[in-house]
Amino acid sequence: MSLKPVATDPRESKSSDLIQGTLEMLILKTLVLEPMHGYGVGLRIEQISGGVFRVNAGSLLPALSRMERAGNVKSEWRATEKNRRAKYYLLTAKGRRSLSAETEQWQRQIDAIARILEA
Repeated sequence: MSLKPVATDPRESKSSDLIQGTLEMLILKTLVLEPMHGYGVGLRIEQISGGVFRVNAGSLLPALSRMERAGNVKSEWRATEKNRRAKYYLLTAKGRRSLSAETEQWQRQIDAIARILEA
């Protein structure tokens, strides 16, 4: 997976991958807002994260394909705002349930990490 934090400190020469599954959760959350094409999903994640995360197409498109096979998203061809044809992804009911479950699990993990760091 190549959802990588963008280095903000010049001493950070190597960025690390996020926990497996994080990209799919962020994609699901992005699609809650509205159906989007792949490029738009990547831009939205970068925008919402304040530029901290950038998603390359080599990671995003396979993730969207996996999510479509799993039934979490569906796709349809539409015209973009620039009148070009693009595959738009829409969140399914199963995807909404998956997002809810993954968000709860992620929150438990964040809480556990915070407890460890505070100890």
